[in-house]
Amino acid sequence: MAENTRSAQYNRKTKETDIRMSLRLDGSGQNKLDTGIGFFDHMLDGFARHGFFDLEVSIVGDLIVDTHHTIEDCGIVLGNAIRKALGNKRGIKRYGSCMLPMDETLALCAVDLSGRPYLSFDCEFPTEKVGYMDTEMVREFFYAVSYSAGMNLHLKLLDGKNSHHMVEALFKAFGRALDEATQIDPRITDILSTKGSL
Repeated sequence: MAENTRSAQYNRKTKETDIRMSLRLDGSGQNKLDTGIGFFDHMLDGFARHGFFDLEVSIVGDLIVDTHHTIEDCGIVLGNAIRKALGNKRGIKRYGSCMLPMDETLALCAVDLSGRPYLSFDCEFPTEKVGYMDTEMVREFFYAVSYSAGMNLHLKLLDGKNSHHMVEALFKAFGRALDEATQIDPRITDILSTKGSL
């Protein structure tokens, strides 16, 4: 990736996972994903495409145990990559939101790149799994992203009956809300904060 773009490479290796990631905020939605969990790859693809982020993710995880470490650690790495790619946050809109329909599902996402981590997650799924991904890991992923990136993140399912649609709508809504929050606004000449920093 070119050094003059808002991009980041972030690697993390533990006894449970080995993750390599590259992220470009000002991309076109191109992605290359290999997490070992097909449905999770599908979700990250939706996030990247609808947020216009160029994203590459390669994970070797302890899937023989379960999906927990792979998905949670991916959230940690993605949050760190977002924070790194944003740099000093000068000129960004800071706030972003999206209300996204997907068939019977309606999902809401709101983001504040405040530097203060917080997750509000009001979502319940009718099934315990979608493919090989545990639906309880959706919250764990977004928790890890929000705390590693230092973002205030609200996710809410307003309607829905199909777990696949519900999870996918959340990932796509997050992509769109984050895209808005990371956009440079020429009217913002410094940092959009009364504190002078984010």
